[in-house]
Amino acid sequence: MTEHGRVSRVSVSAYSVPTTTAGEAQPESDGTAKWDSTGVLIVEVEADGRTGLGYSYTSPAALAIIRGVLAPHIIGTDPLAAESTFWAMAGAVRNLGWAGVCASAISAVDIALHDLRARKLEVSLLQLLGGSVTNVMAYGSGGFTSYSIPELHNQLGSWADDGLRAVKMKIGSAPVDDLERVRAARDAIGPKVQLFVDANGAYNVKQALGFAAHFEDEDVTWFEEPVSSDDLAGLRLIRNRGPAGMQIAAGEYGYTPQYFATMLGAGAVDTLQADATRCGGVTGFLRASTLAQAAGIPLSAHTAPAIHATLGAALANVVHVEYFHDHAQIEAAFFDGGPTLSGGDLQVFRASAGHGLTFKRADAERYLVEEWSPVE
Repeated sequence: MTEHGRVSRVSVSAYSVPTTTAGEAQPESDGTAKWDSTGVLIVEVEADGRTGLGYSYTSPAALAIIRGVLAPHIIGTDPLAAESTFWAMAGAVRNLGWAGVCASAISAVDIALHDLRARKLEVSLLQLLGGSVTNVMAYGSGGFTSYSIPELHNQLGSWADDGLRAVKMKIGSAPVDDLERVRAARDAIGPKVQLFVDANGAYNVKQALGFAAHFEDEDVTWFEEPVSSDDLAGLRLIRNRGPAGMQIAAGEYGYTPQYFATMLGAGAVDTLQADATRCGGVTGFLRASTLAQAAGIPLSAHTAPAIHATLGAALANVVHVEYFHDHAQIEAAFFDGGPTLSGGDLQVFRASAGHGLTFKRADAERYLVEEWSPVE
Protein backbone atom coordinates (compact mmCIF):
# COMPACT_ATOMS: atom_id res chain seq x y z
CA MET A 1 0.00 0.00 0.00
CA THR A 2 1.30 3.46 -0.94
CA GLU A 3 1.87 5.95 1.86
CA HIS A 4 -0.64 8.79 2.13
CA GLY A 5 0.41 11.82 0.10
CA ARG A 6 2.67 9.80 -2.18
CA VAL A 7 2.21 8.91 -5.84
CA SER A 8 -0.07 5.88 -5.80
CA ARG A 9 -0.53 5.16 -9.49
CA VAL A 10 0.90 5.92 -12.92
CA SER A 11 -1.04 5.22 -16.13
CA VAL A 12 0.30 5.50 -19.67
CA SER A 13 -1.32 5.49 -23.10
CA ALA A 14 0.29 5.76 -26.54
CA TYR A 15 -1.39 7.18 -29.65
CA SER A 16 -0.56 7.61 -33.34
CA VAL A 17 -2.17 10.54 -35.16
CA PRO A 18 -2.04 10.83 -38.99
CA THR A 19 -0.69 14.09 -40.37
CA THR A 20 -3.31 16.27 -42.02
CA THR A 21 -3.55 19.55 -43.89
CA ALA A 22 -6.93 21.28 -44.24
CA GLY A 23 -8.53 18.16 -42.81
CA GLU A 24 -7.02 15.83 -45.41
CA ALA A 25 -4.43 13.14 -44.67
CA GLN A 26 -1.11 14.26 -46.15
CA PRO A 27 2.48 13.06 -45.57
CA GLU A 28 4.95 15.75 -44.55
CA SER A 29 8.68 16.26 -44.94
CA ASP A 30 11.53 18.53 -43.95
CA GLY A 31 15.13 18.74 -45.10
CA THR A 32 16.12 15.30 -43.81
CA ALA A 33 12.98 13.32 -42.86
CA LYS A 34 9.51 12.26 -44.01
CA TRP A 35 6.56 11.23 -41.83
CA ASP A 36 2.84 10.50 -42.07
CA SER A 37 1.93 10.28 -38.39
CA THR A 38 2.84 11.71 -34.99
CA GLY A 39 3.26 9.60 -31.86
CA VAL A 40 1.75 10.97 -28.65
CA LEU A 41 2.46 9.62 -25.16
CA ILE A 42 0.02 10.50 -22.36
CA VAL A 43 1.02 9.98 -18.71
CA GLU A 44 -1.24 10.36 -15.67
CA VAL A 45 0.06 10.22 -12.10
CA GLU A 46 -2.22 10.06 -9.07
CA ALA A 47 -1.86 11.02 -5.41
CA ASP A 48 -4.54 11.69 -2.78
CA GLY A 49 -7.36 11.73 -5.31
CA ARG A 50 -5.64 14.22 -7.61
CA THR A 51 -4.26 13.46 -11.06
CA GLY A 52 -1.39 15.12 -12.89
CA LEU A 53 -1.28 15.01 -16.69
CA GLY A 54 1.83 14.90 -18.86
CA TYR A 55 2.58 14.21 -22.49
CA SER A 56 5.32 13.98 -25.08
CA TYR A 57 5.66 13.39 -28.80
CA THR A 58 7.44 10.08 -29.21
CA SER A 59 7.32 6.45 -30.21
CA PRO A 60 4.91 4.03 -28.47
CA ALA A 61 8.08 2.32 -27.28
CA ALA A 62 8.23 4.95 -24.53
CA LEU A 63 5.28 3.24 -22.84
CA ALA A 64 7.38 0.11 -22.25
CA ILE A 65 10.15 2.25 -20.75
CA ILE A 66 7.76 3.68 -18.17
CA ARG A 67 6.12 0.33 -17.44
CA GLY A 68 9.32 -1.69 -17.18
CA VAL A 69 11.93 0.79 -15.94
CA LEU A 70 10.58 4.06 -14.59
CA ALA A 71 7.43 3.04 -12.69
CA PRO A 72 9.30 1.79 -9.57
CA HIS A 73 11.00 5.19 -9.35
CA ILE A 74 7.66 7.04 -9.59
CA ILE A 75 5.30 5.04 -7.36
CA GLY A 76 5.65 6.02 -3.71
CA THR A 77 7.50 9.27 -4.36
CA ASP A 78 6.53 12.69 -3.02
CA PRO A 79 4.88 14.66 -5.88
CA LEU A 80 6.27 17.85 -4.36
CA ALA A 81 9.80 16.50 -4.92
CA ALA A 82 9.63 16.27 -8.71
CA GLU A 83 13.29 17.11 -9.25
CA SER A 84 14.56 14.21 -7.15
CA THR A 85 12.26 11.91 -9.10
CA PHE A 86 13.66 13.34 -12.34
CA TRP A 87 17.21 12.40 -11.35
CA ALA A 88 16.11 8.99 -10.12
CA MET A 89 14.52 8.31 -13.52
CA ALA A 90 17.65 9.55 -15.31
CA GLY A 91 19.74 7.15 -13.24
CA ALA A 92 17.38 4.27 -13.99
CA VAL A 93 17.94 4.54 -17.76
CA ARG A 94 21.72 4.83 -17.56
CA ASN A 95 22.37 1.49 -19.23
CA LEU A 96 19.59 1.99 -21.79
CA GLY A 97 20.75 5.41 -22.93
CA TRP A 98 19.14 8.59 -21.61
CA ALA A 99 18.74 10.37 -24.96
CA GLY A 100 15.86 9.57 -27.30
CA VAL A 101 12.87 7.46 -26.30
CA CYS A 102 13.92 7.24 -22.64
CA ALA A 103 14.20 11.02 -22.42
CA SER A 104 10.73 11.49 -23.91
CA ALA A 105 9.28 9.03 -21.39
CA ILE A 106 10.96 10.91 -18.52
CA SER A 107 9.68 14.20 -19.98
CA ALA A 108 6.03 13.12 -20.01
CA VAL A 109 6.29 11.85 -16.42
CA ASP A 110 7.99 15.04 -15.23
CA ILE A 111 5.31 17.24 -16.80
CA ALA A 112 2.65 15.12 -15.09
CA LEU A 113 4.43 15.38 -11.74
CA HIS A 114 4.68 19.17 -12.00
CA ASP A 115 1.01 19.36 -12.91
CA LEU A 116 0.17 17.20 -9.87
CA ARG A 117 2.47 19.26 -7.65
CA ALA A 118 0.72 22.51 -8.64
CA ARG A 119 -2.71 20.90 -8.21
CA LYS A 120 -1.81 19.74 -4.69
CA LEU A 121 -0.70 23.28 -3.85
CA GLU A 122 -3.85 24.64 -5.56
CA VAL A 123 -1.94 27.06 -7.79
CA SER A 124 -1.37 27.26 -11.52
CA LEU A 125 1.88 25.92 -12.91
CA LEU A 126 2.58 29.47 -14.06
CA GLN A 127 2.34 30.70 -10.46
CA LEU A 128 4.37 27.76 -9.18
CA LEU A 129 7.20 28.74 -11.54
CA GLY A 130 7.02 32.40 -10.49
CA GLY A 131 5.58 33.76 -13.72
CA SER A 132 4.36 37.35 -13.62
CA VAL A 133 2.93 37.61 -17.16
CA THR A 134 0.37 35.44 -18.94
CA ASN A 135 1.52 35.69 -22.55
CA VAL A 136 4.46 34.76 -24.76
CA MET A 137 5.12 35.40 -28.46
CA ALA A 138 4.24 32.56 -30.83
CA TYR A 139 5.52 31.94 -34.34
CA GLY A 140 3.68 29.84 -36.92
CA SER A 141 5.63 26.77 -37.98
CA GLY A 142 5.02 24.43 -40.88
CA GLY A 143 5.81 25.19 -44.51
CA PHE A 144 6.91 21.59 -45.05
CA THR A 145 9.05 20.76 -48.07
CA SER A 146 6.25 18.44 -49.21
CA TYR A 147 4.01 21.48 -49.73
CA SER A 148 3.44 22.96 -53.15
CA ILE A 149 4.08 26.67 -53.58
CA PRO A 150 0.33 27.44 -53.33
CA GLU A 151 0.04 25.34 -50.12
CA LEU A 152 3.07 27.11 -48.66
CA HIS A 153 1.63 30.47 -49.63
CA ASN A 154 -1.77 29.71 -48.11
CA GLN A 155 -0.49 28.40 -44.80
CA LEU A 156 2.10 31.07 -44.09
CA GLY A 157 -0.11 33.84 -45.44
CA SER A 158 -3.01 32.80 -43.23
CA TRP A 159 -0.79 32.96 -40.13
CA ALA A 160 0.34 36.45 -41.09
CA ASP A 161 -3.30 37.45 -41.59
CA ASP A 162 -4.09 36.06 -38.12
CA GLY A 163 -1.58 38.41 -36.53
CA LEU A 164 1.45 36.16 -36.01
CA ARG A 165 4.58 38.28 -36.13
CA ALA A 166 6.86 35.50 -37.40
CA VAL A 167 6.47 32.28 -39.41
CA LYS A 168 8.84 29.40 -40.14
CA MET A 169 9.19 27.15 -43.18
CA LYS A 170 11.17 23.99 -43.92
CA ILE A 171 13.96 23.91 -46.50
CA GLY A 172 16.73 21.55 -47.58
CA SER A 173 15.18 18.47 -49.15
CA ALA A 174 15.59 19.97 -52.65
CA PRO A 175 18.11 22.83 -52.34
CA VAL A 176 17.63 23.80 -55.99
CA ASP A 177 14.09 24.90 -55.08
CA ASP A 178 14.84 26.61 -51.79
CA LEU A 179 15.34 30.18 -53.00
CA GLU A 180 12.12 30.09 -55.00
CA ARG A 181 10.22 28.75 -51.99
CA VAL A 182 11.70 31.37 -49.63
CA ARG A 183 10.78 34.14 -52.07
CA ALA A 184 7.24 32.76 -52.30
CA ALA A 185 7.03 32.72 -48.52
CA ARG A 186 8.13 36.34 -48.27
CA ASP A 187 5.54 37.27 -50.88
CA ALA A 188 2.86 35.45 -48.86
CA ILE A 189 3.55 37.18 -45.54
CA GLY A 190 4.53 40.66 -46.70
CA PRO A 191 7.43 42.81 -45.48
CA LYS A 192 6.49 43.23 -41.81
CA VAL A 193 6.31 39.60 -40.64
CA GLN A 194 9.57 37.89 -39.69
CA LEU A 195 10.55 34.91 -41.86
CA PHE A 196 12.34 31.95 -40.27
CA VAL A 197 13.84 28.97 -42.16
CA ASP A 198 14.72 25.51 -40.84
CA ALA A 199 17.04 23.19 -42.79
CA ASN A 200 16.96 20.39 -40.19
CA GLY A 201 20.68 19.86 -40.78
CA ALA A 202 20.32 19.25 -44.54
CA TYR A 203 23.16 21.51 -45.74
CA ASN A 204 26.91 21.35 -45.41
CA VAL A 205 28.74 24.38 -44.05
CA LYS A 206 29.61 25.96 -47.42
CA GLN A 207 26.06 25.45 -48.73
CA ALA A 208 24.59 26.97 -45.59
CA LEU A 209 26.80 30.06 -45.81
CA GLY A 210 25.89 30.54 -49.46
CA PHE A 211 22.17 30.19 -48.80
CA ALA A 212 22.37 32.50 -45.79
CA ALA A 213 23.65 35.29 -48.03
CA HIS A 214 20.73 34.79 -50.43
CA PHE A 215 18.19 34.45 -47.61
CA GLU A 216 19.35 37.80 -46.23
CA ASP A 217 17.97 39.39 -49.41
CA GLU A 218 14.51 38.11 -48.38
CA ASP A 219 15.02 39.44 -44.85
CA VAL A 220 15.25 35.98 -43.26
CA THR A 221 16.08 36.61 -39.60
CA TRP A 222 16.34 33.03 -38.28
CA PHE A 223 18.28 30.08 -39.73
CA GLU A 224 17.62 26.91 -37.76
CA GLU A 225 19.92 23.89 -37.97
CA PRO A 226 21.68 25.04 -41.16
CA VAL A 227 23.93 22.02 -40.57
CA SER A 228 23.53 19.07 -38.23
CA SER A 229 23.08 20.11 -34.63
CA ASP A 230 25.89 17.66 -33.83
CA ASP A 231 28.28 19.80 -35.90
CA LEU A 232 29.00 22.40 -33.25
CA ALA A 233 32.09 23.70 -35.05
CA GLY A 234 30.03 24.15 -38.24
CA LEU A 235 27.28 25.98 -36.40
CA ARG A 236 29.87 28.23 -34.76
CA LEU A 237 31.44 29.02 -38.14
CA ILE A 238 28.09 29.91 -39.70
CA ARG A 239 27.20 31.99 -36.65
CA ASN A 240 30.46 33.94 -36.97
CA ARG A 241 30.43 34.42 -40.76
CA GLY A 242 26.72 34.60 -41.57
CA PRO A 243 24.67 37.80 -41.92
CA ALA A 244 24.69 39.93 -38.79
CA GLY A 245 20.90 40.13 -38.57
CA MET A 246 20.32 36.38 -38.83
CA GLN A 247 19.94 34.25 -35.70
CA ILE A 248 21.54 30.79 -35.87
CA ALA A 249 19.42 28.42 -33.78
CA ALA A 250 19.60 24.79 -32.67
CA GLY A 251 18.95 22.64 -29.61
CA GLU A 252 15.67 20.85 -30.31
CA TYR A 253 17.46 17.50 -30.05
CA GLY A 254 18.77 18.27 -26.60
CA TYR A 255 17.76 15.46 -24.27
CA THR A 256 20.06 16.07 -21.29
CA PRO A 257 21.38 19.10 -19.41
CA GLN A 258 24.89 18.24 -20.57
CA TYR A 259 23.84 18.60 -24.21
CA PHE A 260 22.81 22.23 -23.69
CA ALA A 261 25.92 22.99 -21.66
CA THR A 262 28.12 21.61 -24.45
CA MET A 263 26.29 23.51 -27.21
CA LEU A 264 26.45 26.78 -25.30
CA GLY A 265 30.07 26.20 -24.34
CA ALA A 266 30.94 25.81 -28.03
CA GLY A 267 29.37 29.18 -28.85
CA ALA A 268 27.35 27.38 -31.53
CA VAL A 269 24.07 29.33 -31.46
CA ASP A 270 22.62 32.81 -31.18
CA THR A 271 19.38 31.34 -29.78
CA LEU A 272 19.13 28.03 -27.96
CA GLN A 273 16.11 25.82 -28.53
CA ALA A 274 14.70 23.38 -25.98
CA ASP A 275 11.71 21.04 -26.01
CA ALA A 276 10.14 20.08 -22.69
CA THR A 277 8.69 16.93 -24.27
CA ARG A 278 12.23 15.75 -25.02
CA CYS A 279 14.64 17.39 -22.59
CA GLY A 280 13.12 16.21 -19.31
CA GLY A 281 9.81 17.98 -18.94
CA VAL A 282 9.56 21.04 -16.74
CA THR A 283 12.70 20.12 -14.79
CA GLY A 284 14.81 19.73 -17.93
CA PHE A 285 13.43 22.87 -19.56
CA LEU A 286 14.22 24.92 -16.46
CA ARG A 287 17.79 23.58 -16.54
CA ALA A 288 18.15 24.59 -20.19
CA SER A 289 16.75 28.04 -19.40
CA THR A 290 19.22 28.55 -16.56
CA LEU A 291 22.18 27.47 -18.68
CA ALA A 292 21.11 29.78 -21.52
CA GLN A 293 20.60 32.70 -19.18
CA ALA A 294 24.06 32.19 -17.66
CA ALA A 295 25.52 32.22 -21.18
CA GLY A 296 23.59 35.36 -22.16
CA ILE A 297 21.73 33.45 -24.90
CA PRO A 298 17.94 33.65 -25.40
CA LEU A 299 15.82 30.50 -25.34
CA SER A 300 13.09 29.47 -27.78
CA ALA A 301 10.61 26.66 -27.06
CA HIS A 302 10.44 23.96 -29.74
CA THR A 303 6.92 22.75 -30.69
CA ALA A 304 4.33 21.48 -28.12
CA PRO A 305 2.72 24.93 -27.66
CA ALA A 306 0.18 23.78 -25.03
CA ILE A 307 2.87 23.16 -22.39
CA HIS A 308 5.44 25.63 -23.68
CA ALA A 309 3.03 28.56 -23.44
CA THR A 310 3.14 28.26 -19.66
CA LEU A 311 6.90 27.71 -19.53
CA GLY A 312 7.52 30.56 -21.96
CA ALA A 313 5.35 32.98 -20.01
CA ALA A 314 7.03 31.98 -16.74
CA LEU A 315 10.66 32.32 -17.84
CA ALA A 316 12.10 35.73 -18.68
CA ASN A 317 14.63 34.54 -21.27
CA VAL A 318 12.15 32.63 -23.46
CA VAL A 319 11.67 34.81 -26.54
CA HIS A 320 9.00 32.76 -28.30
CA VAL A 321 7.17 29.45 -28.63
CA GLU A 322 6.85 27.43 -31.83
CA TYR A 323 3.20 27.15 -32.85
CA PHE A 324 3.85 23.97 -34.81
CA HIS A 325 1.13 22.95 -37.28
CA ASP A 326 0.94 19.25 -36.34
CA HIS A 327 1.08 19.75 -32.58
CA ALA A 328 -1.39 22.64 -32.56
CA GLN A 329 -3.92 20.35 -34.28
CA ILE A 330 -3.24 17.43 -31.94
CA GLU A 331 -3.38 19.50 -28.77
CA ALA A 332 -6.70 21.06 -29.78
CA ALA A 333 -8.07 17.54 -30.38
CA PHE A 334 -6.59 15.93 -27.23
CA PHE A 335 -6.90 18.66 -24.59
CA ASP A 336 -9.31 21.19 -23.19
CA GLY A 337 -7.96 24.23 -21.36
CA GLY A 338 -5.03 24.97 -23.64
CA PRO A 339 -3.63 28.44 -24.31
CA THR A 340 -5.36 30.70 -26.80
CA LEU A 341 -3.68 32.49 -29.68
CA SER A 342 -4.39 36.22 -29.74
CA GLY A 343 -2.51 39.12 -31.27
CA GLY A 344 0.44 36.89 -32.13
CA ASP A 345 0.83 35.70 -28.52
CA LEU A 346 -0.15 32.55 -26.68
CA GLN A 347 -2.29 33.51 -23.68
CA VAL A 348 -2.16 31.35 -20.55
CA PHE A 349 -4.95 31.14 -17.95
CA ARG A 350 -3.78 31.64 -14.37
CA ALA A 351 -7.08 30.60 -12.79
CA SER A 352 -6.72 26.85 -13.34
CA ALA A 353 -4.66 24.70 -10.99
CA GLY A 354 -1.74 22.96 -12.64
CA HIS A 355 -1.05 23.59 -16.31
CA GLY A 356 -4.81 23.72 -16.96
CA LEU A 357 -4.95 20.94 -19.58
CA THR A 358 -7.67 18.28 -19.39
CA PHE A 359 -7.31 15.12 -21.44
CA LYS A 360 -10.20 14.42 -23.85
CA ARG A 361 -9.86 10.65 -23.62
CA ALA A 362 -12.94 9.82 -25.69
CA ASP A 363 -11.80 12.08 -28.52
CA ALA A 364 -8.31 10.53 -28.53
CA GLU A 365 -9.56 6.93 -28.36
CA ARG A 366 -9.56 6.33 -32.13
CA TYR A 367 -5.82 6.97 -32.26
CA LEU A 368 -4.97 4.61 -29.38
CA VAL A 369 -2.09 2.16 -29.97
CA GLU A 370 -1.43 0.79 -26.48
CA GLU A 371 -2.23 1.56 -22.86
CA TRP A 372 -1.02 0.43 -19.46
CA SER A 373 -2.49 0.98 -16.03
CA PRO A 374 -1.34 -1.34 -13.23
CA VAL A 375 -3.98 -3.39 -11.42
CA GLU A 376 -4.10 -2.53 -7.73
